Amino acid sequence: MKMPNGGFNPAVNVQLATDTASRAILGVQVSSEGSDSAGLSAPMRQQVEERSGEQVEQHLFDGGYLRTADIEQAQSDGVELFIPPKMAKSPLRRGRELEPKQGDSEAVLAWKQRMRSEAGKEIYKQRAATSETVNADLRSYRGLGQITVRGLAKAQCVALWCALAYNILHFAAALLG
Repeated sequence: MKMPNGGFNPAVNVQLATDTASRAILGVQVSSEGSDSAGLSAPMRQQVEERSGEQVEQHLFDGGYLRTADIEQAQSDGVELFIPPKMAKSPLRRGRELEPKQGDSEAVLAWKQRMRSEAGKEIYKQRAATSETVNADLRSYRGLGQITVRGLAKAQCVALWCALAYNILHFAAALLG
């Protein structure tokens, strides 16, 4: 996998689904994809729905996930997506990424309208407040910094154990009280 320093190292991409209200980790997915935009959002929603027994109504995620196919799939599944747009390549279009364009599907237009709205911006702020702090906690205190096993199955096991430990410690007071 390509690393931030420009080199390539053996690595995995760990994705987490976290409830913004409780901060519980509800989904864990490990892949060898170097990019977040590899169609990982629908399988993560399915995993959360299987674990929780409820349908995901809103899905907030990193801009690296932005794919038109995912936006359209989520709309057909009845899920509102909150994803920031990718920065325009042309300096002339920067800041105008959410303007409707000819050829935009209904789902893309709905997403653009949602992300332009003040309510959409407020909802999306919850992602950073939740995801970034949970990820930092897992990396710093729960052993999910450098995974020292080989293979996706073993890395998935490590990520699941870290998520389980996080959830138990996060909810310890409620579990014991």
